[in-house]
Amino acid sequence: QVQLVESGGGLVQAGGSLRLSCAASGRTFSNYDMGWYRQAPGKEREFVAGISRSGDSTWYADSVKGRFTISRDNAKNTVYLQMNSLKPEDTAIYYCNAQIVVVTTPQNYWGQGTQVTVSS
Repeated sequence: QVQLVESGGGLVQAGGSLRLSCAASGRTFSNYDMGWYRQAPGKEREFVAGISRSGDSTWYADSVKGRFTISRDNAKNTVYLQMNSLKPEDTAIYYCNAQIVVVTTPQNYWGQGTQVTVSS
């Protein structure tokens, strides 16, 4: 099992930037695909960005393409989300996700979340 701890959230004005970090412990970090999700008040949790185990592949929700960048440092067991040109609609709790496929079953692990608030 892997444990995930997010940090870096906060309050920022529209147009500003934040960088979220997610530190992993407990298992071999490089065995996991990693991702960021978010949940705004009254809404369901939604996918934001993902990165492959090696970091060679990344994928994004259309709503954040060109503004957010996901990266990872396997030596530091950490995944990052660089968020630029933030908008009020980016306000949400951001969750780090780790996924590993065991045989054919994906197993998902989640952090506790970090609040991002973008003021207009």
